[in-house]
Amino acid sequence: MASFVGAIAITDLVKTTLGPKGMDKILQSTGRGHEVTVTNDGATILKSLHIDNPAAKVLIDISKVQDDEVGDGTTSVVVLAGELLREAEKLVAAKIHPMTIISGYRMAAECARNALLQRVMDNKGNAEKFKSDLMKIARTTLSSKILSQDKEHFAQLAVDAVMRLKGSTNLEAIQIIKKPGGSLKDSFLDEGFILDKKIGLGQPKRIENAKILVANTAMDTDKVKIYGARVRVDSMSKVAEIEGAEKEKMREKVKKIIAHGINCFVNRQLIYNFPEELFADAGILAIEHADFDGIERLALVTGGEIASTFDNPESVKLGHCKLIEEIMIGEDKLIHFSGVEMGQACTVVLRGASHHVLDEAERSLHDALCVLSQTVNDTRVLLGGGWPEMVMAKEVDELARKTPGKKSHAIEAFSRALVAIPTIIADNAGLDSADLVAQLRAEHHKEGCNAGIDVISGSVGDMAELGISESFKVKQAVLLSATEAAEMILRVDEIITCAPRKREDRM
Repeated sequence: MASFVGAIAITDLVKTTLGPKGMDKILQSTGRGHEVTVTNDGATILKSLHIDNPAAKVLIDISKVQDDEVGDGTTSVVVLAGELLREAEKLVAAKIHPMTIISGYRMAAECARNALLQRVMDNKGNAEKFKSDLMKIARTTLSSKILSQDKEHFAQLAVDAVMRLKGSTNLEAIQIIKKPGGSLKDSFLDEGFILDKKIGLGQPKRIENAKILVANTAMDTDKVKIYGARVRVDSMSKVAEIEGAEKEKMREKVKKIIAHGINCFVNRQLIYNFPEELFADAGILAIEHADFDGIERLALVTGGEIASTFDNPESVKLGHCKLIEEIMIGEDKLIHFSGVEMGQACTVVLRGASHHVLDEAERSLHDALCVLSQTVNDTRVLLGGGWPEMVMAKEVDELARKTPGKKSHAIEAFSRALVAIPTIIADNAGLDSADLVAQLRAEHHKEGCNAGIDVISGSVGDMAELGISESFKVKQAVLLSATEAAEMILRVDEIITCAPRKREDRM
């Protein structure tokens, strides 16, 4: 039974973060520096937990997969799995075999999925309606996060960014830069690419129709670089000769680079003063030490490739953009590339009061971007606010009545677990959950009902009018992952501690 206890404890830990009125957690690391993270993202909380219970680890895994797969619903998936186990525990206590429970859960999950499939909306054909669907989904996703106060602004920002991707789910092209200062409202979307670097001395501050060579090469060879090498000379003039030879070598390399016909050179490594002078003389903008993420993304966005040898210029693919200039955000100077090859690229600049706020804002925005990019591919949309759970619970209940034998108990339990999600949303908002869920259930027995929990007014509301929507893909992933995880933990009857792996004696 230890497996149930661990999993249910994890559920109780994250369930207070569910819904628009969910609370945040402060994660304090036990390592050096005692870093503090403030978050209400289920996956982030669970990733940081230090846990010995094996069943709890299964739940942490599903939340991680949910995060990688669709980006949102990480808390819901854990809560649903935990509720399924809580119900299963009662059934096991009532002498129903775990295998019977599992087969009942399987039938119920299939039935619940079909219930959702019958009620999905798909506005793929109508661009206007689809865009408003995306806006609704973005608002719903953001309303349970730190960005809920400015959700209009950020929903618009996220939808614009995802629409630029034109259907690819590669979020690499959307870069998020965090700059402390200002308020969250000052965040903006910039069409183009911003590199967090300054432009060097004596170099052009503005370049039009830039040809960019992105490289990862050493530009600091003005010293002998062989490990443990010693050079013995008998006079100072010999030292000068060696230095001269080094300089010549560098000059040759710079000439080769300039021969590519470029006017902007971005390097991953340092560029020393001498080559920097040479570049400045040739009127080329040289940017050194661009961090690796930045440079890979820059290559991707400008349509260039990262080069490390420069002997044959025709084989190197250069990047292009219309304009490179220096901009100021807050107190920092950054380099702005606009009119880039890959029209999808854009940069979101987040402003906020402190690093903690910015980190949490980035996580929230990332969740919204993930969900939206998945929805662009799979355009099916559901209403939110506990509506899908009630629809599923109603169908699953019907199934339980038709099913003979002990399985019907398991199917009924599944429907109770589904209803737990709207219950928790209401509880977190400090509402009377028993009353609300009973009202919801009554509403759902009418045909074509759109009722869900309206947390703001504290009553049962029409989700279609309130514009609360969720992506079908997220809901489906939550349902299936949670059922499979609960199933896996149910199959366990004992937890055995193993001996550590023996090291072979290397004699």
